[in-house]
Amino acid sequence: MTKLEEFKQSVRNKNITVIGIGISNLPLIKYLVELGADVTACDKRTAEDLGETYGELLDLGVKMNLGENYLDNLSGDIIFKTPGMRYDVPELLKAKSEGSVVTSEMEVFFDVCPSHIIAVTGSDGKTTTTTLIHKMMTKAGYTTWLGGNIGNPLLTDTEKMKEDDWVILELSSFQLHTMRKSPEIAVITNISPNHLDVHKDYQEYIDAKKNIMLYQKEGNILIANADNDVTAGIGREAKGAIRYFSREGIADVYLDGDVIKRGNVSVLDIKDIKIPGMHNVENYMAAIAAVNGLVGDEAILDIAKSFGGVEHRIELVREVDGVRYYNSSIDSSPNRTTNTLRVFPQKVILIAGGKDKGIPYDDLGPSLASYVKTLVLIGATADKIQEALDKEISRTGKGKNIEVIRVETYEDAVNAARSRAKKDDIVILSPASTSFDMFRNFEERGNLFKKIVNELV
Repeated sequence: MTKLEEFKQSVRNKNITVIGIGISNLPLIKYLVELGADVTACDKRTAEDLGETYGELLDLGVKMNLGENYLDNLSGDIIFKTPGMRYDVPELLKAKSEGSVVTSEMEVFFDVCPSHIIAVTGSDGKTTTTTLIHKMMTKAGYTTWLGGNIGNPLLTDTEKMKEDDWVILELSSFQLHTMRKSPEIAVITNISPNHLDVHKDYQEYIDAKKNIMLYQKEGNILIANADNDVTAGIGREAKGAIRYFSREGIADVYLDGDVIKRGNVSVLDIKDIKIPGMHNVENYMAAIAAVNGLVGDEAILDIAKSFGGVEHRIELVREVDGVRYYNSSIDSSPNRTTNTLRVFPQKVILIAGGKDKGIPYDDLGPSLASYVKTLVLIGATADKIQEALDKEISRTGKGKNIEVIRVETYEDAVNAARSRAKKDDIVILSPASTSFDMFRNFEERGNLFKKIVNELV
């Protein structure tokens, strides 16, 4: 009996609770119903908030606990928690003490997946790196599946997967936090403070990321950034082979002038990379290290020349009156915004701000002073971003001529940016913050920004 068959038997006629009726869990709920489970779905949203989904689940016979008290009386033979929920919330701990098995869609997927797995994590660059690996592997002729924190949840597709297929996953710290299995090939792009509103401290965040390699075996491979102190240290703990990539020195994959090399072999001239920015050169190095021995250089070059980037990542929305508007809503940390600002050869009009994740913003100050001419602030982190700029002005005097504008809505933000913009200027949304103060996710935030920009006349 396969692992998948064992799982299907284990849930039949069982009471299964799924926390969160979102993109990743909705297919899971339907799948569990098909397998004969008695499913209860819990969500903080109301029936009205869920809209058509509420009726759809009712028709399937799914019970629902909704609203502010959605975790009251939490129980079930198996409980699937949503990725963003900590494992130690009191309701989960109580249910576990009473005999419930607490797991997640991704943990079960690792248990039952029959295929090879390459997984990517990191504070920045993981979505682009995951996408690059997927495209390179597909171009080379492999049957591939893209999922995790990007694309569709994959547990429901497991029955279609073959042993020689390759699954390419993006994994967040939330998905990794309770993971007890690691992929065949693990990639860590970089690690810097992030999501400290959920993790107890920076060390817990690092430890969550380490789970991507902690359970690897001899013969498995870890790809790590040699230029990042944290990931370089994790590399020294590798259970299997370690491959480093570096912009700053010799490594398994490294940058020699303007050429990415693997050993002494030239693989890719960075002028052939369509997406801008040295941080994307790093993403290519990580991807090249991951597919070493699997993908030829010709396929890598083809992807470099054709891949225009992932939506919401320095995405050119439109040019209006000679002003270019870019959407980089994915930039949910100060480090991401710094990398984005460095892409442009001129000072920009920046729209920034969002939910406060409890991370420091001091390092953003020098980037604002160097790369920004007008700063439009919105959301809960506006004060932190302003303070970071003020500290840099006080310390060096740089940035004192930056105009700072506070707004309450994205319509006001775009209008304020437009009123200051002149021909050949660049306006970019790069929030340096998560979106959860005003939006469900960064995609929703980016889509609203694009809608407003596209409606400018």
